[in-house]
Amino acid sequence: MVEDTLKQLGFNDKEVVVYLTVLQHGKLSPSEIAKRTQINRTTVYSSAKELVKKGFLVEDLGGTSRSFVAVPPKQFEQIVKREQDQLENKKLLVMRAVNELSHYEQEARYTVPKIVFVEEQDIKEHLYKQAPVWNASIKQRKVAYWGFQDSTFVEQYQDWIDWYWSKEESTHGVELKLFSTTKAEKIKQKKYEHRQIRFWDKAKDFTATEWVMGDYVTSIVTNQKPHYLVEIHDKTMAHNIRQIYLGLWAELFKGK
Repeated sequence: MVEDTLKQLGFNDKEVVVYLTVLQHGKLSPSEIAKRTQINRTTVYSSAKELVKKGFLVEDLGGTSRSFVAVPPKQFEQIVKREQDQLENKKLLVMRAVNELSHYEQEARYTVPKIVFVEEQDIKEHLYKQAPVWNASIKQRKVAYWGFQDSTFVEQYQDWIDWYWSKEESTHGVELKLFSTTKAEKIKQKKYEHRQIRFWDKAKDFTATEWVMGDYVTSIVTNQKPHYLVEIHDKTMAHNIRQIYLGLWAELFKGK
């Protein structure tokens, strides 16, 4: 029966009666629904508002009195798709929350490095998802974002670079010190205030892009197929690699 089907879609008993009544009559006010269903008006109104929230009724405020219109059954698939999209967004938020909240966990005497391998088709999603996580770690350690870049990364991910520096709010206050090549910077013509670039003429053959961001070390290989990303979350490793960058920067670019 249709009542059982609607209950499986998440309707309760009162919502089933209210929805079917409105569907049969096209457009009804709460008092009209109450009169036809013999359900008190307060319950009718709360049930109808819940159905509006779920997407099965629409509240019409255009007339002299409040009324409700049923969403045609043919549009139920759109409601399900919208819920699926919301669930996917929630999944991404949960993944982000897990990463961000890990910084608040009490640190043990030592930590086991967390290693993530990302295949080519998932790299872009990972970059967008992890950006605020990396930025939070950078700010927590009160350090710069260090790295060197391969020109093929710039070719492949210019959109992400622009988004990171112009749209991602958590990037505010982050300072990047980057070893690069003139070839890469000719491709990437936009300049950003907190993105310092230095060219090292003795290191012309970068074969990957590597970053040290707080407690994260990320390497992205884009000069060969398939592309891939390896990320290591380890405070000790990140600290020591960062010291190498600090020393090279100070030694190679004195007075600059």
